[in-house]
Amino acid sequence: MEAAQRRQQRDAQRRFRELERRTKEQAKLSAIEQARLEVDTFESQLEVLLSVHKEQGDTWDWTAVAASLPYPPPQRNSYCEQKAKQRVIVMPVEQRTALQVIIEQARSQDEHEFEKAAQVYSEQMSLWERRKSLALRILAGEHKAYTEALVEINPFAEMSNLGSAIHFTVHTTKLAECVLKVNGKQAIPAQVKTLTATGKVSVKNMSKGRFHEIYQDYICGCVLRVAREIFALLPVEGLLVTATADSLDTRSGQFVEQPVLSVFMPRADMARLDFNQLEPFHAMENFQHRDHFKATRKSEVFQAIKSLTPADIVHASMEDMSFHDLLTAIQKMREELKAKISKLSQPDGDTILQTGSSL
Repeated sequence: MEAAQRRQQRDAQRRFRELERRTKEQAKLSAIEQARLEVDTFESQLEVLLSVHKEQGDTWDWTAVAASLPYPPPQRNSYCEQKAKQRVIVMPVEQRTALQVIIEQARSQDEHEFEKAAQVYSEQMSLWERRKSLALRILAGEHKAYTEALVEINPFAEMSNLGSAIHFTVHTTKLAECVLKVNGKQAIPAQVKTLTATGKVSVKNMSKGRFHEIYQDYICGCVLRVAREIFALLPVEGLLVTATADSLDTRSGQFVEQPVLSVFMPRADMARLDFNQLEPFHAMENFQHRDHFKATRKSEVFQAIKSLTPADIVHASMEDMSFHDLLTAIQKMREELKAKISKLSQPDGDTILQTGSSL
């Protein structure tokens, strides 16, 4: 499992860290090499931001975890002692006075190796017992176990490094919800760096259009990444993700955290996507969503939206809703029905009804 988490490290990130390391050694490089390194570092930073949706952690088979067997306990052995005795046999007679000391040292080394193996075994068993218990609770549909799995395994570590925070809620065993805070202003570079024909670095302020294009793709990419990680980790069938960002509140004139994108993503629809080829912003058209990514020139931020709720989900079944959400959905349907009846009660509506009855 630890190896699987290590494999989750993205190639783009590794390259970015390597470039950062090389940046510290730039004093040893020529001016042209320094310029090329600075531009490569900038482009790598953008690559990390715009490819966040392309990776995910390994899929967790909780049934297999629950059925896994414990680790075999370590066994004592006398490898070092036997090796020391072999050495003593071929030693000259005059040197055999140290026989007992050499053998005792070898025995101590065997004991030390056993203690180390016992410590590793104890840690492995502790993790195995914890994960087995967690798997059984997840398979039983315990909501708290879902949250504990997210905290313990932490599949969103990379995104938190990019400046995003996540709040997770389990509505039912089939439906979960995430609220994702995206700090695009801090994550996206304010300047564009390119290499001139003479090998120098050209630095310009990023245009508003380019900034918002990157910003909206980054937000959509983070939403897709959250969904991929949740579906890989937990046996939910649908995920409701709302991305929030700093937006201008026209009532107060202050910048506050408000929702800018809300998406409901079924597992089956996610499974059909090719994440290496798609464009995150365009991919939102595959799902029920709300967004208003038209940025105002004055505020330079996206406009706020009203978040989707479980009651707004078109294909949500009654068994997937909580009592509150079910009641809200019923009230909404009642209001829509009243509006239709009121429309039919108008003169044109009477004519339609009469015509229909005569047919």
